[in-house]
Formats: sequence, C-alpha cells, structure tokens
Amino acid sequence: MSVKIRLARGGAKKRPYYRIVIADIRAPRDGRYIEQVGTHNPLLPKDHEDRVRMDEERIKYWISKGAKPTDRVARFLSAVGLWEWKHGNNPNKGKPGEKAIERAEEKKEKAAARVEAEAEAKEAAKLAAAEAKETAKAEAIAAKEAAKAEKEAAKEAPKEAPKEEAKAEEAPKQEKAADDKSDS
Repeated sequence: MSVKIRLARGGAKKRPYYRIVIADIRAPRDGRYIEQVGTHNPLLPKDHEDRVRMDEERIKYWISKGAKPTDRVARFLSAVGLWEWKHGNNPNKGKPGEKAIERAEEKKEKAAARVEAEAEAKEAAKLAAAEAKETAKAEAIAAKEAAKAEKEAAKEAPKEAPKEEAKAEEAPKQEKAADDKSDS
C-alpha cells in the first residue's frame, strides 16, 4: 500500500483549513485517511506559531515506513528539518499558451502593417509635396507669362481702344439725332 503525507481540506467556502494526514494514494483528497498528524491554517499570518502544527514523531515514523509528502507538505517539513525540499523546475510552465502566441503574432503583424502604412503615407506626402511645388512653379511661371502678355496687350490696346471708344460714343449721338428727327 502506497502512502502519502498530504493536505485534506476542511473549513467553509473561502475560509480554508487543512489537516495534514497520512492517507492511501487511492483515497479521495478529503476522504478516508489513516492518521492525522498536523494542521495548516492559511488564514493566519506566516509568522504565527499556529499556522502549521505537526506531530514530528509520527511524521518521522511514517517517513521511515515509506510515506512520501506532497510538494506543499514537503515545504512544511523542510522548514522543520524533516525533509529536504527542492524547488521544482518546470520550464514549460512559464511558456505562453497557443492563444497567447497567436495574439502576440497578430499584434506583431498589425504593428508591422502600421509601420509599413506610415512609411507609405510619408512617401505619398513627399510625392504630393513635390508635385505641389512643381505645380506652384508652373503656376508662377504661367502667372508671369500672363502678366507679360497683359502688359504687351496693354501697350497695344491703348492705341486701338480709344478709336473704338470714340466710335462707341459717336454711335449714341447719331441714334439720338435719328430719334430727334423721328419725333419731330
């Protein structure tokens, strides 16, 4: 018969209290046990003397018979000096799960896409700025050419324009004269 030194939970909901028991490994956690050899009250402060109470002589006896403590009980026994407890090494415990890995990869992809989009936007802004400069230069050149053309047209226009204006002024006088003749 394999025997374990383990904790059996008691107490109310959210108010745990444990018995340190010697039990067959096939027995349920809180079920039948061979002997109670101590108690553990996790609600008490860590430095309180009643937090862990053990019958050391009975524990030594059961260890000599081949009883093996669970990890938690082995920690209690190492504090008293009855068992050598070694910190377990589980390198896979700290690794993220599949979903966490997928989320991390998605996050990296989104970040890379965002950086790429920002680079494209900067490049597009540079191109737009270059096009705007070229357009502004072209408009400035066109405006200068238009101004020159207007000046040349203005030089030629004053010579021709007064003649046209004069004719325009004479036309109403002739019409008035024709109107005066028809009225009389």
